[in-house]
Amino acid sequence: MFVQFFGGFLLNKGVVSTDQLIDAMKKESTAHIQLGTLAMHASLMTAEQIEDIRIAQTHTDKRFGELCVDKGYLTEEQVNELLASQYPKYLLLGQILEEQGIFDQATFHELVKEYISENSIAEEDLPLEDGETIISLVKDYCSDLASSNKEYQLEYLQLLLNNLIRFIGSDFTLLRPVIRSTSYPTQKFAAQMITGSYQVTSILDMSEETAIQFASRYVSEEFTTFDEYVQASMEDFLNLHNGLFNVNISNSYSVELGLQPPISGEKQAVAGGSSMYIFPALFPFGVVNIVVSEM
Repeated sequence: MFVQFFGGFLLNKGVVSTDQLIDAMKKESTAHIQLGTLAMHASLMTAEQIEDIRIAQTHTDKRFGELCVDKGYLTEEQVNELLASQYPKYLLLGQILEEQGIFDQATFHELVKEYISENSIAEEDLPLEDGETIISLVKDYCSDLASSNKEYQLEYLQLLLNNLIRFIGSDFTLLRPVIRSTSYPTQKFAAQMITGSYQVTSILDMSEETAIQFASRYVSEEFTTFDEYVQASMEDFLNLHNGLFNVNISNSYSVELGLQPPISGEKQAVAGGSSMYIFPALFPFGVVNIVVSEM
């Protein structure tokens, strides 16, 4: 899940544009991590050494790892360990951006170090995306949001990220949350109210074209127009997510919450409650807005 926050980190730093990030995310599914990227991340090679190997490859028919061994930058054992290692998924995203000339290897390495430092991520947690570290990232993301029940808000958002990854895809970046004090103007939306001691209206909102692609991924069927099936898919995702949230709250806090049936529509101004938060998820096919309005 680090990659979903890393993209937002790059945007906030101003080192990439939204279009550049989207273009890189589109290439993730067909790209492969390179040995040089792994070696730099493991602090076994410098940017200058990697560039030296790349230049050498233009003069000889040898693999990157072979040349690293020949030049004494890596041992054969280190090459094999790197190739067999797990790695944080955001390395691939950064590699694509570097290949596109958005920044160089050295800059990418410094950005990774800054990201790890800012979020107090332990190196050993990176490949496994440790649960406690993810919780810490979600807490930092929500640090400016004054929820009436912070614990429930964190539970809701963490589950939402997991469900987006599980049912829609991992190729998204979580953008900065937005706080609204007025009504929210929807596009194509599905909405549902959670009832009980934690009363919340949640809204899944996006453009028509984004909704078509969202539904296509959710049901693994290609839709080409916005129709009742796309609408039903949005409602079903929201209902599934909120149902799982209620189950988690029951298991963790012994609190029973209810659910009203989901509704859907378009171009309506939805009035906010005591607090309204918008969590935008940037996918290659568009922005999916998750709106949480606490009563």
